[in-house]
Amino acid sequence: MIILNIHGYKGTSQNAAYSALMIFEKNIVSPAIDYDAKSPLAILNELSDICVNQNVDMIVGTSLGGLFASSLAINLNKPLILINPCFQPEIVLPPLGYAGDVNDFLPMEKLIQNINKISVKCIIGGQDEVIGSHDYTKKLLGLDNIEIVPNGYHSGATLNLEKYFEKIFNDQQ
Repeated sequence: MIILNIHGYKGTSQNAAYSALMIFEKNIVSPAIDYDAKSPLAILNELSDICVNQNVDMIVGTSLGGLFASSLAINLNKPLILINPCFQPEIVLPPLGYAGDVNDFLPMEKLIQNINKISVKCIIGGQDEVIGSHDYTKKLLGLDNIEIVPNGYHSGATLNLEKYFEKIFNDQQ
């Protein structure tokens, strides 16, 4: 199984999701993304090329990477795992120092309204200090598709991702 791991804004390619996925002996493709250096469309196109060229089977997205992962999963009909997804970058990114045009994310935000809830698994921190209460995520995906870690924060390292991934991979067998 080949998994594309997409990190969040100001994150790294070897984020908590990457570390947790590595214990399952999967082939993980985890590119470094500088969200400030390229437009969202250019990033999405590069990630789409990776999916096609690497024959990706599943996509994992953390925070802002979750918006990109969701868009790719819809366009390519791939299963999706989201970790504290950022579906409203126009609210979340400016306080984090993003200087780009947040309106460039609108096409992806519109696209994810068509997300196939059946193919999505999501884990969120109940104490997420970046996204907040994830009300939009809960509305978009439905509570049946979301695991909430009451004492978890925005960092995937606070969410026991190894256990979460193990449950997902065991359910697929």
